[in-house]
Amino acid sequence: MEEALARLLAAGADAPAVAAQGCALWRRAAAALLPIIGRQGVAALFRRSLLQARADWPLLAGVHDAAAEPLDFSGLLDALALATPADAARAQVALFDAFCTLLASLIGSALTDRLLLPVWEPTSTDRATRGHRQ
Repeated sequence: MEEALARLLAAGADAPAVAAQGCALWRRAAAALLPIIGRQGVAALFRRSLLQARADWPLLAGVHDAAAEPLDFSGLLDALALATPADAARAQVALFDAFCTLLASLIGSALTDRLLLPVWEPTSTDRATRGHRQ
């Protein structure tokens, strides 16, 4: 995640683009975990991660309250789009780190890494951005 966001920042992306990249990652993470821990399980982990991360990143306050349903990331997208691109990236990294740490505390680091491996695979947008910059 950090690498993808760093590439976006280096390319001069604005906060909405950085926010969109992060929300795409959250959708992939949710898709990877839904078959194993279910919708409510993923939502609970995301909610708990928000509570932890917003202590350092107040811009994340209210993200969960704005959600229309448990895995609605539009509140996250909106909150991050209003930040500076760098703050949007750092807040997302902090949030995802909290999520991974919490998940690893429940199921172990090895299984967390294995379950989230598909999340890190470059998307067609990531590949296009990399190829476009070369």
